[in-house]
Amino acid sequence: MEAFKTFTGIVTPLNRSNVDTDAIIPKQFLKSIKRTGFGPYLFDEWRYLDHGEPDMDCTNRPLNESFVLNDPRYAGSQVLLARDNFGCGSSREHAPWALADYGFKVILAPSFADIFFNNCFKNGILPIRLESSVIDGLFARATGEEVLQIAVDLKAQTLTLGDGETIPFEVDEFRKHCLLEGLDDIGLTLQHSDEITAFEQQRRERAPWVFT
Repeated sequence: MEAFKTFTGIVTPLNRSNVDTDAIIPKQFLKSIKRTGFGPYLFDEWRYLDHGEPDMDCTNRPLNESFVLNDPRYAGSQVLLARDNFGCGSSREHAPWALADYGFKVILAPSFADIFFNNCFKNGILPIRLESSVIDGLFARATGEEVLQIAVDLKAQTLTLGDGETIPFEVDEFRKHCLLEGLDDIGLTLQHSDEITAFEQQRRERAPWVFT
């Protein structure tokens, strides 16, 4: 997992509540467990006018021009702005995989489904809970004539808007540490590789018959 770095990104406003994981990445794409290649199918049923299938070439698929991801103003966006209960539904980890593969690094919402919220941290995405009034204000800016860009500083736990306004946010210290260091569950385990190797060697010496 890549370490989370301070960046300034365009905000994509997804003005829908209760967005479930089947909307984020539909069930037919769950056959792969490679973690990559899901970006083109993110929000597939809203993004395209035809039915998507795994390994389909999305280059010439008919686009739903009214869907926000197809608005050229938000091309290259790294911040997704959402409404209440984002990521509800099934616990599929493919949902944060698809969001990350598309390029989103941060999701802003008043609330998240718990399992989705936890899965985001495990896959390098920073989900930030903000008060509904703050989210409303960000939507007003993000849907205006000019795109909204936000500087995200995880270390300082701040969001800074183009006019200099700073919005603080809360994040669990352990999860913050893991994102800043680029540590997923495997990375955390490998931090103890010396102890694991020593234990395995002791095990071989004390119970050699197990390894024969």
